[in-house]
This record gives sequence, C-alpha cells and structure tokens, in this order.
Amino acid sequence: MPERTTIVLAAGEGTRMASRRPKVLHRIGGRTMIAWVLEAVRAAGAGRIALVVGPGRDDVAAEALALAPKAEIHVQAERRGTAHAVLTARAAVERGGDLLVVFGDTPLVRSETLRALADALKNAAIAVLGFRPADPAGYGRLIVESGEVVAVDEEGEASAAEKKIGFCNAGVMALSGKHALELLERIKDDNAKHEFYLTDAVAIARSLDLSVVAREATEEEVMGVNDRNELARAEANAQRRLREAALEAGASLIAPDTVHLAADTRLGRDVVVEPYVVFGPGVTVEEGAVIRSFSHLEGAHVGAGAMVGPFARLRPGTKLGAKSRIGNFVEVKAAELGANAKANHLSYIGDASVGADANIGAGTIFCNYDGFTKHKTEIGKGAFIGSNSALVAPVKVGAGAYVGSGSVITQDVPADGLALGRSRQAVKQGWAKEMRALKGKGKSQED
Repeated sequence: MPERTTIVLAAGEGTRMASRRPKVLHRIGGRTMIAWVLEAVRAAGAGRIALVVGPGRDDVAAEALALAPKAEIHVQAERRGTAHAVLTARAAVERGGDLLVVFGDTPLVRSETLRALADALKNAAIAVLGFRPADPAGYGRLIVESGEVVAVDEEGEASAAEKKIGFCNAGVMALSGKHALELLERIKDDNAKHEFYLTDAVAIARSLDLSVVAREATEEEVMGVNDRNELARAEANAQRRLREAALEAGASLIAPDTVHLAADTRLGRDVVVEPYVVFGPGVTVEEGAVIRSFSHLEGAHVGAGAMVGPFARLRPGTKLGAKSRIGNFVEVKAAELGANAKANHLSYIGDASVGADANIGAGTIFCNYDGFTKHKTEIGKGAFIGSNSALVAPVKVGAGAYVGSGSVITQDVPADGLALGRSRQAVKQGWAKEMRALKGKGKSQED
C-alpha cells in the first residue's frame, strides 16, 4: 500500500503581517511557523511531504528542505483556492496513498490530532477537522448527522439555524487515497470568486455515497496566524504549552508566566528557573542546574548543578561544565568552562576554554577579536585570573597559574607561574594635602 502523503499549503504571502518576510517564516518560540507544522506532521507519521509555495518563494522552500530534506516542492503560480493548491502537487496525489492536507500558517496543531484525523480514513473517504470556537462567526459550519458530515456550509451560505451551530471547519482534511484524485478533479470553480475550494469535496463525496466523518481539535490548536496580533496570541499559547511541558518533565519555574522558552529548550529534572529568564533556540540545561533571574541563554549547554546569573548572558557555543558558576553581568560566547570553574561577576569570556576549578576574577576581559579575526584563549585547570585583567588572544594560561589583578596578558603563562602585566605603582607622600592647599587658595568655603 502506498504510504501517506502530507500536503502542506504554504503559498500565502501574509500581507496583513505588514512584513517583507513570508508569513510562514515568522517565528513562534524561536521556530518558524512552517517548522512547527513540519515537526507535527513528521511526528504524526507522514511518509511523504509535499510543500506548496507561492512563486519566487525559494526562502520558504529552503526552510522546509532544511527540516525535511526529502520534501517535494510545488509552486502554485496562481492562487485559485485550496483545492487548486492541493492539485498543484498532483504528482504527489497521483502516486496514491492517503492524503493529509494541512496549512503552513496553523503552527500549533498537534501531531496526535493529525494522526487521529488520518486514522479516521479506515472507515471513511474524507475526514474533516473541526473545532468549537468561542465565537463561530465567519467560520464554515460542519453539519453532522448520525456521526456523518453531510455538509460544510460557509458563513455567507448558512441558514439562521445553521449559524447557531458551534462546530466549525478548521480547514485541515484527510482524503482516502482510493478516492482523493477523483474527488479533487470533480471540484468546480462555480462560485463568486471562481476558486476551487477543498471543502467542496465533502458534497461531492456525499453525492457518490461515500462516508465523511469529523474529528475535533481545540480552538488553540487550529488557530491560523494572519497578522501580528494573531502571531502574538499564538506565541502566548505556545509559551503556555512549553511551560506546562517543562513543569511536567520535572523542572521548576518559579514564576512561569515570566519565563520565555524556545520550542527546543530542554530542561532536566530539578532544574530551577527563576523569574524573567529568556531561553533562545538551542539551549539544554542539565539536571539540578539553577538559572537565576534576568538571564538570557541561546545556543548554550549548561551542565548538571551549574548556576547561571542573575543578569547573565550565554551566547551560542557556550558549554558550562558540572557545578560551574556564571554570575551577574557575565557574558560567555563560544567558550567551554570545565567543572567547578567560576566567573562570578562582571566579565566577558569569548572564544575560550577554561579548565576545571579555574577562577575568573571580576572585570576580566577575554580580548578575542583583533578587528579582523577571532582568536582563542586557553585557561588551564585550577588557574586563577585576578580581577580587572585583560587576556589578549591568542594566549594560554597554564594549569595552576596566577595572573595578578589589573594585568594585560599578551604572552603565554606557564603552569604554576605568576604573570604580572601592569605598571609599577608610585606613591608620593603628602601630594594630596599639597594639592588641596594649592587649589584652595583664594576660594571661600562656600565656593
């Protein structure tokens, strides 16, 4: 039996977004909308994926192929309705197998819902996804009798009685491979807009005495995103879903509504996240670590039992070892810190490796950029970097070595050595008293 094909319709430009970016490339939880949809259909067991895009939308195609390299790309040159969009991927339809049709701007649909919809085809030619919105105005109504969908009535065509029906069409549909091509080809453009509507397949199936059933989703799952307000609502819904999943997995979010997660954030058991923390894409926090308030993490790996923040920034390429410490106003980028290494305050650590048990004093700067190229700093195990030091890369500080406070280090420091890179202190006895006397001549106390 041919495997199922999922057709993702992503041809809409999204002019209501007031953006040069295609609608489906706007992000929710750090992930594009099309990526959310592709992840859901893949988890639902999609065998083949066909993506329908608008003309010139190589950017959408590239995003899809990065996530689903075997996906087929089909271009809908003219926008003539949803059925027309599906038949743009005719080659995928003609190969047989059941069809699942989803939309690229419906990012929060769950894989479980899509799987249930596809499974309904065991006893039906069409399965339609419905939902019950708080306000059904504007949506097509699903007319169900004795468990069968007998019609999909658009708002403008519905009777007064039908408008009272709260069960609405979400647009997502599954079609049996045995009947899909015939049903799609029978759809006509005999409507005011002269477009081919996928929902017309329901009436055609009924006329052929084929079974049509419905499955139900929540309103949140099937909300489409067409403008910035809806994008913000989808973000809020996604964040609530991500927070609930993190809590269920054993992390503690002290004030969940203040924590912003990315779709791929991974928090281990007994992780504690204090209020007002932002996780960008690509963050993993291992068991027992603590992320303190007002910290921002992106592309970072935090080891078990480590502590970050408050007011810390971890940039891409950061890897913190077990029980390491990154304190307030410390920024780390493309750097690896070993177990128990510490940088407790007011430092920048970039393009570096810091050995286990090393200590980075307050105000230390890793000078990694010479205006043209990034260079690496290597700090050995147990080394001590005194406060207010500047390490000019490329440079190595050996295991157990000391760097005196206020030093500028431009040469390698051997293991267990001491490096001082500062000018000698000079003290002039009585200078301050003489200066006050000199500057105070001719001035009154009030001055």
